[in-house]
Amino acid sequence: MFVSIKECSKDRVPSFCPSLTLKETRAVLDRFPQLGCVKTWIWRRRNPYYAASGIVLASGGPVFIKRHSSSVRNAHALMQEHRFIAHLRAAQLPVCEVLVDASGACAIDCGHWVYEVHRAMPGIDLYRDAFFWTPFVSVAHARAAGQALAQLHLAARGYTAPARRTQILVGRFGIFASADPLAQLDALIRNCPSLARLLARRRWRAAAHKRLLPFHARLYPLLQTLETLWTHNDWHASNLLWSSARAPVRVSAILDFGLSDRSYALCDLAIAIERNIIGWRAQPYVHSGSIDWDALHAFLDGYESLKPLTEAEAHALPRLLPLAHAEFALSEMAYFSSVADAPEQAALTYERYFLGHADWFNGCAGQALIACLERRAARANTAYALY
Repeated sequence: MFVSIKECSKDRVPSFCPSLTLKETRAVLDRFPQLGCVKTWIWRRRNPYYAASGIVLASGGPVFIKRHSSSVRNAHALMQEHRFIAHLRAAQLPVCEVLVDASGACAIDCGHWVYEVHRAMPGIDLYRDAFFWTPFVSVAHARAAGQALAQLHLAARGYTAPARRTQILVGRFGIFASADPLAQLDALIRNCPSLARLLARRRWRAAAHKRLLPFHARLYPLLQTLETLWTHNDWHASNLLWSSARAPVRVSAILDFGLSDRSYALCDLAIAIERNIIGWRAQPYVHSGSIDWDALHAFLDGYESLKPLTEAEAHALPRLLPLAHAEFALSEMAYFSSVADAPEQAALTYERYFLGHADWFNGCAGQALIACLERRAARANTAYALY
């Protein structure tokens, strides 16, 4: 169920998300009588492309509010996300409580904007001001994050909802899970005029064939053995709250399920490695990332302490990793070239993320990471044989 707040509507679909104001926040939270009056901001974030969010102090306690463009998330799409959160919460995972207003709505439709409201979660937001995709600050954090992701995957096994209907800015692995990724790419481009315009003057087919398909050829024979379930798809340190800055430490809250969808558990694991272990932004170019080897092993050891990889998963991980971000990069390209009206950013995403990440994995550092994961898989082989 969703409601309309006429006073919040805009004259046109926004191309970016300006900061939340206290006035509009009060207009939304007035629909939640259990929260009482809104007092002041605790924190707020302005993301010029995706969504605006913040935490406000109300008389009923601190609450998190997030505003989306309806071109990206309508009320139905948000409710699919909220049902997954509710499932995890029922399984005792540390995820937020999504609040419903007086009419029973959890997604508040305001014309061109859609809002959601959560109770703020306890914990230390150690990475709030860190640069995006900042690696873990310690191996203790890496291990705790691995354990928490394993807990999420174990809890998600009982969630049988189909994939989300929304196509934009969600994490899924369908194109490169197919037998013919180029055919899937063709279909996607035909159905997305803005993406077609962006790629019209680029030799994307030849680039994908040369730079992406060799990874797909190695991965595809193993895909049928991999577990599919609902996944987080944006597992990085700034989407987690922590019990402490130092060991012993645990993840006290899991945040931001905006990219969640039905995918592969192993793809979620690969995304987490890519976003937390590789220091992409330590250098000016995205493909100049360095690797935190200690954090890599701590993260995987933490994950496997609760959910050991199967033999097939251990061998598939280094093959899937170079492709883990490619499909989301396509979704970002479509978003930047249409909703956000940012063609330069769309072009940058094509070069640095859709193709650039695969290029990095073909370089010395990327090949070293793949070789490291292959050695872990070989050791797992030995353990399975001994068992």
